[in-house]
Amino acid sequence: MSMSKASSTSSTVEFRGVDDLTLVADEWNRDATTDHPSILMLHGGGQNRHSWKNTGQILADRGFHVIALDSRGHGDSDRSPTADYRVETLCSDILHVLYQIGGPTVLIGASMGGLTGILAAHEAGPELVTKLVLVDVVPRFEKNGSARIRDFMFSGVDGFASLDEAADAVAAYLPHRTRPRSPEGLTKNLRLRDGRWYWHWDPAFLTKPEDDPYTRMDMLEQAAINLQVPTLLIRGKLSDVVSEAGVRDFLSKVPSAEFVELSGAGHTAAGDDNDAFSEVVVDFVSR
Repeated sequence: MSMSKASSTSSTVEFRGVDDLTLVADEWNRDATTDHPSILMLHGGGQNRHSWKNTGQILADRGFHVIALDSRGHGDSDRSPTADYRVETLCSDILHVLYQIGGPTVLIGASMGGLTGILAAHEAGPELVTKLVLVDVVPRFEKNGSARIRDFMFSGVDGFASLDEAADAVAAYLPHRTRPRSPEGLTKNLRLRDGRWYWHWDPAFLTKPEDDPYTRMDMLEQAAINLQVPTLLIRGKLSDVVSEAGVRDFLSKVPSAEFVELSGAGHTAAGDDNDAFSEVVVDFVSR
């Protein structure tokens, strides 16, 4: 499905998170008067709101009120002064944003954003969060795939000498994805500082000193089991983060969830095959 000619444009807006942190977002159709719920899109760790640009535009062109949010410490949102990037705190930020949106909302979350979405949907209840889309993430994800993400993020902490060098790193990390002709698109994810290009997220995000992965997994799994809203799990067939066994485990515990696999996508499913991804999402949220 190709993107139709844009009928709406996004604007940059701000929300308030926990401790009054400023959370920056792109928003489409703020004054939409349709019967559709709003849609709040939550990116993965090390990404930002621009990863949703194409899908956000497609949903907006179908009349939805859409918000793509920069999580704390990512993109243009404030960094936590105490390096607090626990999933519980990310969830509290999302609850604050949901209350500011002020109406029924669909959550679409990739990786970190999906885990945050599970907890936020559970905490907010079905009156506020009406549907949940999980993009290549389940509470019991593969440790090897997660470690590869962390290794990639650590590898860029000291910055890059040029955009081409950054593009080389991305190409090595995502070998299944066609490399863009120009690296200029990376300027949405990098910032030039003292002659080097740095990823646009807080390096302290990688530490999380108080985070216990086993306690976190149990908490998220229980929240998923208790979900009361229609849930869609999208997996990239090439993913090393969500395995087939992980999908089976999730569906056994959340039997009402729907499942779609994208054959040409990996963990970064929305960017790997955006047309196929957007088609699945539009179908699910439009029902």
